[in-house]
Amino acid sequence: MRSSVILRDGPWTHRDVAANGARFHIAEAGEGPLVLLLHGFPQFWWAWRHQLTALADAGFRAVAMDLRGVGGSDRTPRGYDPANLALDVTGVIRSLGEPDAALVGHDLGGYLAWTAAVMRPKLVRRLAVASMPHPRNWRAALLRDPKQTAASSYIWGFQRPWLPERQLAADEAAAVGRLLEAWSGPRGPEPEDVEVYRRAMTIPSTAHCAIEPYRWMVRSIVRPDGIQFNRRMKRPVLVPTLHLHGSLDPVLRTRSSAGSGEYVEAPYRWRLFDGLGHFPHEEDPVAFSGELVDWLRDPEPDR
Repeated sequence: MRSSVILRDGPWTHRDVAANGARFHIAEAGEGPLVLLLHGFPQFWWAWRHQLTALADAGFRAVAMDLRGVGGSDRTPRGYDPANLALDVTGVIRSLGEPDAALVGHDLGGYLAWTAAVMRPKLVRRLAVASMPHPRNWRAALLRDPKQTAASSYIWGFQRPWLPERQLAADEAAAVGRLLEAWSGPRGPEPEDVEVYRRAMTIPSTAHCAIEPYRWMVRSIVRPDGIQFNRRMKRPVLVPTLHLHGSLDPVLRTRSSAGSGEYVEAPYRWRLFDGLGHFPHEEDPVAFSGELVDWLRDPEPDR
């Protein structure tokens, strides 16, 4: 039986959709043009609870999906490379019966949003990314910027077999609470919110599946599949792009994200939230949602 921590009550409905050979849980609210929300680590769809209602109130069909292996979605034994995860996202757009979507991604979800916009450009109407550089910028910063390398120490720690997932889930996923608090700005998470994310991470196999994408990102750097992916991501993003970042983000430095617009051959807007950390959509949901809605409504977003 699906955990009640995933099927949380609110002004949205829950259901499953099939895409790319797997089953994905979604929460949806509102009617209008589709906006598909992609969560990051160590979270699940509920990270977008504030934006689901704000977007629905603004006249959009807002859908927050659980990524493969997390929340209420299938925990498959493989398929956690970004190309396949991006096909999960575009497959969900098709399964929802929509011709395209505005993709909004945070952290890992942002990485996949960048990827989907390159791989399936006809299915992505607009792109909004929070707390994540373009994948090529992320790779370059991870390898060449000592400060970003240090900030990404958790990713290097994920490369060990089995131990990281055991540590992540130990003591009722206490590590999740420590990460959420350490990565937030002064407006840290509420204790009850931390409890929700901790409970979601203790669902069997979730910790392993949540870590697998990061293992691919590092281990593939020198492998043919990773080199091919990095080359593929040279293709420009051809849709209007909103890039959001917290000035106090300790995980992904502002310097790492800035400059991602060089890969966008369309209007590109950079928005830095002063005083916010890695989770701007939760730390100041009113400001974040306002920025997002205004940009989505703008028929001609400026560069």
